[in-house]
Amino acid sequence: MNCLGIDWGEKRIGLSFGDALGLAVPISAAVEATEDARFEHIQSVIADREIKRLVVGMPYNMNGSTGFKAKEVLVFIEKLKTRFDLPISTVDERLTSHQVEQQLKAQNRKFDRRSGEVDSRAASLILQDYLDQSLGQNLEIPRDEDES
Repeated sequence: MNCLGIDWGEKRIGLSFGDALGLAVPISAAVEATEDARFEHIQSVIADREIKRLVVGMPYNMNGSTGFKAKEVLVFIEKLKTRFDLPISTVDERLTSHQVEQQLKAQNRKFDRRSGEVDSRAASLILQDYLDQSLGQNLEIPRDEDES
């Protein structure tokens, strides 16, 4: 099943793609100037990649509670539901952007936050977490022929 990972932000929406192979990869972020244009970008990705599920990162507080940002994401999720009518899953996204920034710094890579690269890489971590959980539940360990 083709999935779209989403790391929501007020100005940038990080995006990633994953399928039945179980590997999430970052794709171009929605960095357009208006919310409508960002939704059109997402709509284009959904159509082009035949997306069947959206996976959205939830920015819980460090103690696991739902804070202001998580409430903003819930509003965003309602807009996604209304506009795209696709199943939506959420994944705890605490520290994903920070983790990506640390990885890029460790690689001595310069990055521009405005490009959406960090956001899309964070979206790939979010989606990878979802894929690992969902595929892990459906995998069976093959038995050796001698173990009948």
